[in-house]
Amino acid sequence: MTDVVVLRQKIHGLDPVDYADAIRERLPEAEVALARTPSEERELLMEATVATGFRIDPETVAASDSLDLFVCTFAGTDHLPLDALEDAGVTVANASGVHGPNIAEQVLGYVLADVRNLRQGWTQNERGEWNHYQGGELAGSTATVVGMGPIGETIIDRFGAFDVETIGVRYTPEKGGNADDVIGFEETALLDAVARSDYLVLACPLTDTTEGLVDEEVFLTLPTDAMVVNVARGPVVDTDALVAALRGNDIGSAALDVTDPEPLPADHPLWGLSNCLVTPHNAGHTPEYWNRCADILRDAANDAGLDYGQ
Repeated sequence: MTDVVVLRQKIHGLDPVDYADAIRERLPEAEVALARTPSEERELLMEATVATGFRIDPETVAASDSLDLFVCTFAGTDHLPLDALEDAGVTVANASGVHGPNIAEQVLGYVLADVRNLRQGWTQNERGEWNHYQGGELAGSTATVVGMGPIGETIIDRFGAFDVETIGVRYTPEKGGNADDVIGFEETALLDAVARSDYLVLACPLTDTTEGLVDEEVFLTLPTDAMVVNVARGPVVDTDALVAALRGNDIGSAALDVTDPEPLPADHPLWGLSNCLVTPHNAGHTPEYWNRCADILRDAANDAGLDYGQ
């Protein structure tokens, strides 16, 4: 009898075999099975109490009498058949927080490379050129972080270690947070923050409020040496306005792990701009992904009253 079924869904090139092993370590009394084929998935879902992966079809949910908990290996769950899961009495947990450390480190990597002018160093290194150049310091600068979920809060925490003043932007600023100042999405407050920001970091979900949030008005308001970092979703930034701002030196630079469109076409103008770094939506990759997902599953099983010896 199977207690936990791991669905055959790979993430960031990571093998789900390792995920199943990580779950076994945390739930030593649970029977954990990895479904390797569609038929195995359906068969195991008919007997398992817990399923984990990033997708499940509503017909299977309705057909299973055993399933009590679905642990999604994505932070977002809007793509799931939530109505079917609710109708079947299946609790849904997500992987919120799994990306905090790795994405925060990528953001700091972008920022430190920019402030220390390492692009110049790498260029000279390729040419074998010994020629001194100038670099700045991160301490004493100001960063506005849009989005104060687990990722945004971790980014703010990392900035704090470098003596950076932080402004956090969230839907409910009255909740506060770990930033030096917390504001909402009201245009006046947001633009006031942008005007004094050396770094504008986007770590928010894509919603009606955030779509196109960083537009021509924001680029005109940012200081001319400011850096924009997007680890949220591509459409949070108006791409045409970004290209114009980078070309016109309205801002200093940008680092984008997400783009609009995505993937970014080979002939897109962003590729040709020396003050723009584009990475292929890989900030979410971490060798600790399955371990963190297994921790989340263990906690979710415990909250659901399932005793697997954790």
